[in-house]
Amino acid sequence: MEDHTSLPLEDWSEKHVSSWLKSIKIKDHYIQKLHDDEVTGAALMEISEDFLNRQTKMKPGQIQLLLRKRDELLKSTQAHEAKTSKQPVIQKKNRTDSPAENKHEPTAEKWNWQVNVAKEPDPAKGENTEQINTVRESSNKRECRPRPFDTEGMDFKYVKHTVLQPENGNTNLITPCHEYKSLGTAARLDKTRLQTKFAYEVYRFACGCMNVRANGTIHFGVMDNTQDTGYVHGEIVGIPVKEKDVYVDALNRIDKCVTDSSEKEQFESCVRSPKFIEVIDKQDSGSQLYIVEVDIEPAVSIVKGNVYKVSLPKFNEKTNKIEFEKRKAYRRVRANTEPISDEEMIGFYQRMEARDKRREEAESTVHQNSLETCEDLGRKLCVLLTDGKKYIDDSKQYIIVTNKCAPENLKHINFLLHMKIFCVFDFDPDSKSLGFCGQYREHHAVNMHFLKSYANESRLSSSDYAKHLHLYDQTSWIFCNGCNDYLGGESSCDEHTWIRTKKKHLKKAVSMICNEILDKGSFVVLFVLFSPVEQPLIDTFHEFYAEMNGHEDIVCISESKENYNEWANHAQRSCRRETLDQISIVGMKMSHIDVTVQTIQPSSAQYTKQLPVFNNMLCSLKPAEDERLSSLEVLSVNLCDNTNLETIQQEQASIERYFYKGGKVKWINFWLAEKQLGETVIERDAYLEVDQILDGILKCKKPVKSVEKITIYHQAGSGGSTIARQLLWNFRKELRCAVVKPLYPVTNVCQHAIQLREYEEKDRNNCLPVLLLVEDCDGEYIDDLSHELRNAIASMTISTPLCFILLNCKRSSDPQKKCKALPLRTVAVTHKLSEREKKLFSKKREKLLQPEEQLHPEFILTFVLMSYGFERKYIQDFVKHLLEGIDHASREASLIRYVALLNCYIQNSYISVSHCEAFLGFDVNPKPHKSFERSLTEEARLLFIHLRESTVHILSVRIIHPSVAEEILQQLSVSQPQSSIANSLLQEKVLFNHRFGRDDYIKFIRDLFMKRCKSEGDNSSFSPLIEHVRTVEKNPDKAIDLLKTAYTYFEKDAFFAQQLARLHYTHKMFDEAKDWAEVAKFRMPHNSFILDTEGRVYWKWFVFKDEALDKQNLMPESATELIGTALKAIECFQASEKAAKSNPDCMNNSGYFGEVDVGCRLLKLLSSVDVFSNNKKKLLKYLLTDHIPEEVKKPWHRFHNCLKGLQKSIYEALEWISEDLTYFQTDKNEEEEEKTSKEIEHINNPRRWLLKRSSVYASYFSDASFNQKISNKDSLAPLIRSMNIYQQGGGSVSAILSNLSDHKTQRAGSKLEDILSMYPEDPLREKLDHIDLVNYIFTQIALGCVLPDSPKLVTLQKLQELSLRFYKERNNKYPPSAFMISLLFWPGNSQDTGCNQEQNNILTSAIAALKRLYNDKIKDVSSRKKRIFTHFFLGHGKDLDRFIHKTKLEKYLKGTLNEKRLKWLSGEVWKTPEVTQLLKRVKGWTENGSVFVQGTCKDSKIKVFTSCYVSMPNTNENVTFYLGFSFDGPIAFNVQVIN
Repeated sequence: MEDHTSLPLEDWSEKHVSSWLKSIKIKDHYIQKLHDDEVTGAALMEISEDFLNRQTKMKPGQIQLLLRKRDELLKSTQAHEAKTSKQPVIQKKNRTDSPAENKHEPTAEKWNWQVNVAKEPDPAKGENTEQINTVRESSNKRECRPRPFDTEGMDFKYVKHTVLQPENGNTNLITPCHEYKSLGTAARLDKTRLQTKFAYEVYRFACGCMNVRANGTIHFGVMDNTQDTGYVHGEIVGIPVKEKDVYVDALNRIDKCVTDSSEKEQFESCVRSPKFIEVIDKQDSGSQLYIVEVDIEPAVSIVKGNVYKVSLPKFNEKTNKIEFEKRKAYRRVRANTEPISDEEMIGFYQRMEARDKRREEAESTVHQNSLETCEDLGRKLCVLLTDGKKYIDDSKQYIIVTNKCAPENLKHINFLLHMKIFCVFDFDPDSKSLGFCGQYREHHAVNMHFLKSYANESRLSSSDYAKHLHLYDQTSWIFCNGCNDYLGGESSCDEHTWIRTKKKHLKKAVSMICNEILDKGSFVVLFVLFSPVEQPLIDTFHEFYAEMNGHEDIVCISESKENYNEWANHAQRSCRRETLDQISIVGMKMSHIDVTVQTIQPSSAQYTKQLPVFNNMLCSLKPAEDERLSSLEVLSVNLCDNTNLETIQQEQASIERYFYKGGKVKWINFWLAEKQLGETVIERDAYLEVDQILDGILKCKKPVKSVEKITIYHQAGSGGSTIARQLLWNFRKELRCAVVKPLYPVTNVCQHAIQLREYEEKDRNNCLPVLLLVEDCDGEYIDDLSHELRNAIASMTISTPLCFILLNCKRSSDPQKKCKALPLRTVAVTHKLSEREKKLFSKKREKLLQPEEQLHPEFILTFVLMSYGFERKYIQDFVKHLLEGIDHASREASLIRYVALLNCYIQNSYISVSHCEAFLGFDVNPKPHKSFERSLTEEARLLFIHLRESTVHILSVRIIHPSVAEEILQQLSVSQPQSSIANSLLQEKVLFNHRFGRDDYIKFIRDLFMKRCKSEGDNSSFSPLIEHVRTVEKNPDKAIDLLKTAYTYFEKDAFFAQQLARLHYTHKMFDEAKDWAEVAKFRMPHNSFILDTEGRVYWKWFVFKDEALDKQNLMPESATELIGTALKAIECFQASEKAAKSNPDCMNNSGYFGEVDVGCRLLKLLSSVDVFSNNKKKLLKYLLTDHIPEEVKKPWHRFHNCLKGLQKSIYEALEWISEDLTYFQTDKNEEEEEKTSKEIEHINNPRRWLLKRSSVYASYFSDASFNQKISNKDSLAPLIRSMNIYQQGGGSVSAILSNLSDHKTQRAGSKLEDILSMYPEDPLREKLDHIDLVNYIFTQIALGCVLPDSPKLVTLQKLQELSLRFYKERNNKYPPSAFMISLLFWPGNSQDTGCNQEQNNILTSAIAALKRLYNDKIKDVSSRKKRIFTHFFLGHGKDLDRFIHKTKLEKYLKGTLNEKRLKWLSGEVWKTPEVTQLLKRVKGWTENGSVFVQGTCKDSKIKVFTSCYVSMPNTNENVTFYLGFSFDGPIAFNVQVIN
């Protein structure tokens, strides 16, 4: 293929473009993508940033490089066209000028296109002449340095196309002068001609150096004459060397060149043997090239007093023989070797003594300097690791790249053990058993990985993948070349196999770590070369160098110079050798390195935490054990005691300023205050309250709970987190204290908390309680954690009552309101200060603002705001003053607006510094935090605070306080509403596409538009931002436009389309809502929530049309459209139900509620049509039979089948909801009815909703007059009876049992008796429908609970007889029937004491069916398992009277609804005498961790499932317990061993 540079740009093909992209160092995968997209030269000329970003997903750095080089190419093309029109040919210039002149001449026109110039023969290709392909620019070539002079056995290499310094003359005689010879033509001649040419140049140069007493090196394979060749002077090109002996033997002609025997010996002493230096080709052309070098060292002891002449050999082409020139003396003049004329010889001889003297002095000086000057490697090491500071920055993490470590070196790697290591790239396959890894594991916890672990084949987001690999938990140890003792088959391999199989994984690992996991400037890559270097380790350097955009934050340590030289020779493909030497510590003993580095490491890296123990002593928490408790930040007794006083004095001001400006309090703040080295942290009134509660829990003589919980509700920025941390700090010597890290699963936290409690304790029954701080988690998480901890404690039969105290610190907009739910265990923290607090804050403010403190109010704004009780006027004035000093049109002002918008609406949101830098247009910088902060204006620095908490793994910023962020938006809204800011934020492509920290940024933006506020009773329909635009700005259209823009930028996400549908129907734009619902369904056709939204579009549309319709004399034709809309809604809801059933990971019942709502409203509409309005019988006949009235036959011809199935569909939906409610307890309670709106009643109070809808539904099918006119033989008779029962509240198990919640038992009993009176006197003979029979029996059971003496009751034996029908039908899948049988056939006092095998089989079969049906119902949603509802408990009575409903027990529990719930969860209910007197303790036994009870036969046993918080013995014991009945089967509560 013709080279791309020989063609005009517009004629380039895809391959030409790929070749050019490779030459400018674009990454390979982007080159391939552009090739696949058919980017030709013409396309390259028009390509845009948007295309590169969207089509190739190219990152900004690569885009900038490509476009800049493309623009340069276009400009140079235009310049060339203008110039070549005047000067079409550039003539070759004869080499007659002096070298000094030539080296200042431009070697060729610097153009990247075809130029008509003659070209010197390519040294690597022979003497052929061809058109030059590319005129290279010397400025683009990297410089290199020559091999150290006169060194033997040194592994040194050159990189092709790097450039040596220009040839030079004599300097100080010791520093060698250099002469370059390309030897390109001669290298391919025959042996004789080559040797002649080589000897000629060497002895000519050697004679010149010896006569002027100057060291020198002549290089063969380096360009000297560069005119019109496309090369630059001094460029490394190399020559092929087939036989090295050819060059060595060439110098054996010395006897013919120098006739005098003494001079011959002197020449041999001064001229070193040729050295062959390998040339590394970045393009990997496959041909091996060398630079051949000869060193000349004329020591004064050898050459003193002599002037040398040589006869130089030349090959005579005519005679085909070697001839020798006349003897001449040569000398070095500047950069040339010139002959000495006869006229000059006399003067040259006269100056010989002076030259000898200078040489002698030079040698003496060098010797003296070598003794006096030695590189201070210790200081260099400290500077490299500390950036010139006194100590290593403990916030930086380290990536170690290393190879096999010899046993003797393992003694000297303590400095590595103390480093904050993020990961290790280990090329030693025996490292785990015999090397560095094994040594490190003795002191730290590590996660073992291989390179392929970073392949991310599951395509998780970078943050999720980091969690998946536990990268932030412990050091990641990456075995780059296998692990020999690993049984999974990851064995080591040779270099070639490694390159073929593992190198691609190395690229991915390095790229992910540098670009997605760690922030630039936050880590250092440390190469530690313990042993000889192989290619894979060198490749690792190339990858890090490329991904880190240079050598910044790369350091190399090698005790062996040979190992270093091997590494550096290959590493210089990417980086200059001089630069490598600058960042490397070479030749320093590992023992010295170890001691030196430890002296500059922060003391925090070298201490062991101490924990309190039960006997009032202390124990040490080993670092490895501490790291394994990865979900906890453990506080030690000696926390911060290791702080270096010298460094803390320098940093104290910034630490305190950060806190008082609004940053989260750090443990060092408390330590400084405790040691009276810094300002005290004010103890707010809320702290005293929490302290009092905690003290009361600890001093309680008879605690009843193993897990206690204290909740701190606080307004944002009011100091709630500080109070919680103060508590942990002050109790760290009495309790074991820890902070639960965010986003860790409950099971992990529970496991680590148990380990922390029992660590170094002799007896698990005698351990100190653990105080755990949990911040800003949802209620379900804290409940799950309590549940797991209680269950774990119970399973270990720990006798100590109090084991854990959960301190739940949660943000709330109304903390005082939240306190009313649990007043005994809840504390509110607000911005409002008490009189005591006002005095404390005022006094502290005056002290901080004293001149000697050098703190201005704006630098500690958050504290000043707090001291004024967050007075609105103060915030307004502050923000107004700052905004006046900011250029509102600047990018910085836009950044402030964006951060304020996120902080105002999204809790704990931030923008990474990397994003900020990209947005502000900074060049790539390895230390973004520093450069970003310096670049900000004074006003911006006051508004932003940098997040430096350990939980945030990237450097980021937020506004100093939420109230300030809110005020910024408020003041800006005058000129720029929030909707406009949000719209601009969405369209900031730089922020949206920035790679680093993208997952968090995208999540915050998504939440800004999508996340609804569902806390504290505020069940908004949309995100707070959208609600603001809708209501405050009163601009629904703008809200719609915002979501449309978001939909586009989030790649047409189906959930944004769903939100648009909801937003449109909220504003009565139903046609648009339908369209967006269909778009969402198209993208996610099987998502039950999206299908439900489509149903609600039609449901809302139906309601809107129905309310607008005139019901007077409503004709069937007028109702046709409404009926169609309603039936479409029902169809969508049924599709949602079907999708929900097929999804094992989701429980979505909203479709059933929607179907019932629409159905009931549709029945109301049908009953208002004139043909049915006064004739309910006619409507029933139409809906329940095949009859179709003539009036509706034609208008409703499309709906007849659907309408005739309406009764059945509503009935089945109600049954499903009822069944669901019998399984699970709801979060709300009936007592909250007054707080529940009709719109969300089915969510907050589903039982009440069910009763209401059941009554409404049944009212349309329960006509007393109609019922009287039909006979029992009529097919409608059972249905009408069922509907009448339905209307009275007896149509479902849930409705029947809800009567037991009535506090007036007589009223509940009368209602149940009325329901029973509607059934036939002999249900067995009447053969009731399955569901009707179940409802009948449950009505009997319920009546037995409230009125055990009612005449309507039948005997237990009669109910058992009725229920046998379900046992005989083995395929029965109706859970209430199995639950009913488990109640009726449970062994009791009234039953025969003998064995009844049939009853035993019936009971065990029912329990097995319950468990099977429960597993089908619960799916894989663990969060609902804890919500299983226990309906009945076994009491002391007989027959039906022995069943005690849960509501009867709850009457004896005192406290609020939440407090009652906690008593059930904690087991405190079993301490209530009134409850235990009602219940019977059942005898059973434990067997292998399960509880069993005897069935109706002595040899039978029934497995009883245990409740979540039961104390289970570890061994097989006889036990007693309280027995409960749920739809999951019988449950044992309060299990106790029989002593």
